Amino acid sequence: MQIGATVARHLFDYLGPAGTVFVRVAFGALILLAITRSHQLQVVAWHWRSVMLFGLIIAAMNLCFYEAIARLPLGIAVTIEFVGPLGVAIAGSRKALDFAWILMAATGVVMLSLTGGQVTLLGVLYALGAAAGWASYILINQRVGRAVPGAGGLAFALAIGALALAPFGLAGAGTHLLDARNLGMGLIVAILSTAIPFSLEFAALRRLSSRVFGILMSLEPAMGAAAGFVLLGQRLSPRDLLAILLVILASAGATLTAPRPSTIQDVP
Repeated sequence: MQIGATVARHLFDYLGPAGTVFVRVAFGALILLAITRSHQLQVVAWHWRSVMLFGLIIAAMNLCFYEAIARLPLGIAVTIEFVGPLGVAIAGSRKALDFAWILMAATGVVMLSLTGGQVTLLGVLYALGAAAGWASYILINQRVGRAVPGAGGLAFALAIGALALAPFGLAGAGTHLLDARNLGMGLIVAILSTAIPFSLEFAALRRLSSRVFGILMSLEPAMGAAAGFVLLGQRLSPRDLLAILLVILASAGATLTAPRPSTIQDVP
């Protein structure tokens, strides 16, 4: 997922964040539609409202995230975005320990927000928007996943998301969308950030409990920071690394001590 984000970051110079996310979601939809069985179309039609809402959430979440990583180092953006799943994990809890996890995560996010330099207020706001989108994605994904078998619900939701993103993508990228090189890089982003993570996620969930899976997911901010450093040359200060560590520990702790949804899924 994070390697795909680094490829997308390079594509921003040609398509901009909106154009890049449009190409990614559109190709992701085509990939999953190609492996969706025809009988799932009828099931999707029965639940079209939920699938449409799912698609709009996917569009908003991914657009906010790409606008965030255009303005923030990848590790910082992923860390702030991770507040969304963390919030879902401990929503409704009244245990004092869970409030401690919230405080730890909030401390980490505030530390990142006040870093200065490469961190902009608009970038932080976009990352928080992506966090809200990720939390909504988890909740609506459970509903659609129960109603629509296989990958059909996600495939059609991605198609709706691509249609919603089309005006933003066309305005942001214009004729650059006709360039074969840009489309080829967009296909690579779709494969790395949608097709492969989605498949591996479901394979992992067949073999791991949702709690163990959630703990492993809490490493994603660290993976984002590592990918940004190795592939984009984005250096983080010791304070930034400490803030990321606080969010990782808060997520892992919340996973261990609070009830979780039956499935946890990543950004397509």
